[in-house]
Amino acid sequence: MREMEVSAVLPVYNDREALTVAIPRSIETLEEIAPGRFELIVAEDGSTDGSAEFVNEFRQADPRVRLLHSDERLGRGRALSRAFVEARGSIVCYYDVDLATDMRHLGELIDAVREGYDVAIGSRLLPKSDIVRSGEREIASRGYNMLVRSILGSRLADHQCGFKAFRKDRLLALLPAVSAEHWFWDTEVLVRAQRAGYSIREIPVRWRQGRATTVRPRDVAGMGSAIVRLWWRLHAE
Repeated sequence: MREMEVSAVLPVYNDREALTVAIPRSIETLEEIAPGRFELIVAEDGSTDGSAEFVNEFRQADPRVRLLHSDERLGRGRALSRAFVEARGSIVCYYDVDLATDMRHLGELIDAVREGYDVAIGSRLLPKSDIVRSGEREIASRGYNMLVRSILGSRLADHQCGFKAFRKDRLLALLPAVSAEHWFWDTEVLVRAQRAGYSIREIPVRWRQGRATTVRPRDVAGMGSAIVRLWWRLHAE
């Protein structure tokens, strides 16, 4: 049996329709990147729309697909952390199930880690990025990332693009300190990675806003508060 190299994770909450496209497209892309040496983990977080049942049916025909189901809602961050602990690959990655980031960039992320980077991330805010989204979301994203850079000292342009890859051992070393359970998980992981001296490559991407989003206004407000809480924790450590 060939050694597992890449574990890709799809965080899912009531995304059955999106999975009908995301799973086949993922397998096609991963087979090009790491033929015979990958797994696709669906981190299904308490869905009620049949997402888990759909994945179960799919994995019976293709054992490269794994389902990690939770009866109760864990939150996106906790669901990702759980999946990465369970992952078998030496390189782990995740991306949003709506495939908002063009999958052609996944190979760039994996190659960056292969080349020695601890972390590789897609960025919608680099000059060469090609993004289409509403003006409201653009303003909110730029304002949020500016706060992360100014308050938490990050050097990165975009913290919340759901398109990231890691050396598994380096990521697992960070996770015990990460307290964010939902959307702020991405930012906290990147801030802690920089403080630990990890090498990070930021890659411009083609990104298109999906027709629906599970980020709610209260999530955005909560992430603002989370920036301040993390600042206090980091200064107390």
